[in-house]
Amino acid sequence: MKKKRRFAPERQYFAFHPLVSRWLLIRTILVHTGVMKVANKTVRQSVSLPEKTAAQVRTMAKTRRVSSNRILVELIETGIEAEKRRQDEFFDLAKRFRSATDPEEAKRLGDKLGQMVFGD
Repeated sequence: MKKKRRFAPERQYFAFHPLVSRWLLIRTILVHTGVMKVANKTVRQSVSLPEKTAAQVRTMAKTRRVSSNRILVELIETGIEAEKRRQDEFFDLAKRFRSATDPEEAKRLGDKLGQMVFGD
């Protein structure tokens, strides 16, 4: 039975550099300082879409030459951002309504708040 030849542990760290006629010591030290951004973790989610919506998503994906999944992610992110903006606008309007001293201004702001909450 033939023994396998093993390199000495220290030899594994050496590599030959083609421009230099000697062996160089190459070591890689991985340091995570906490500053580096960790990649976003993805979660698989099943979603049922109406036929018309699914067709629109596929059309958008073909037009942009990306996957349907990428389009769905972009649409969802856009919707979340729009909802946050709408909430910020609502709270700003409520703050202005509470601090209004002029009755006409308070009535106008109150009507606008009502439209935001209950629609037209």
